[in-house]
Parts: sequence; structure tokens; C-alpha cells
Amino acid sequence: MNIPENMLCSKSHEFIVNNGDNTYTVGLTDYAIEQLGDIVFLELPENDTEFKKGETFATIESVKAASEIYMPISGKIIAVNDSLVDTPETLNEDCYENGWLVKIEPTGDVETEEAELLEYEDYKEELE
Repeated sequence: MNIPENMLCSKSHEFIVNNGDNTYTVGLTDYAIEQLGDIVFLELPENDTEFKKGETFATIESVKAASEIYMPISGKIIAVNDSLVDTPETLNEDCYENGWLVKIEPTGDVETEEAELLEYEDYKEELE
């Protein structure tokens, strides 16, 4: 599995990656996907929708459970990975490269909001 270098994770198992152009890619961590098991349904937001940090922006269902997905930093949706709606099992195969959920433009205080997130290594340690 290819872990993005500058990835930050939330305690609720979402990740963000700074794309370097004032946009971020948002998705679910490998741990979250592992816990959910086989993904069967995914509901994603519309483009141009704004969410505050911590708000539910998507819903995911697996053979085991249904779960809400929370926005790790405040932002406006600028791209949605619509292919996942038709093939949600892609998340089980590759949650980082092809399994990203949305891309956002930050709308809040990015530095403050990012400071509350964990680097992947620290995130993994918290899980143990």
C-alpha cells in the first residue's frame, strides 16, 4: 500500500493530503476500511457544498456496519470521486490513490485545524 507522504489523519479515521495548490484530498484510512470490511455502499456530497471541520459529509456502508464520514478540516467540495459510488469496493483495494473521496478547498483556519490532526505514524500508534 502506498501511504501518501504528507498525509494527516483524524481520530475518526479520515485522512487529508495537501495537494500543494491550496486543495486537499480527503479519504478514509486503511485502518477504517479494514474495520469496516467489504464496502457495499457509499454516499458522497455534491460539488460546491461547504462543510465545517467535524461535520458529516458522507456515509459508508459495509457488510458489517454503516458509518458517517467526517470532514477533517473545513472546506468546500471541488471534486467528488463519483466512480466510487458505482464501485465502492475500490476502497477495499486502494483507499489512498484511487479510493479518495473528495477534494476540497479549505475555508477555515487551516493551520489551527491541521494542528489537531495526526501524522500517519502517530495515528497508527494511537490505534495500538
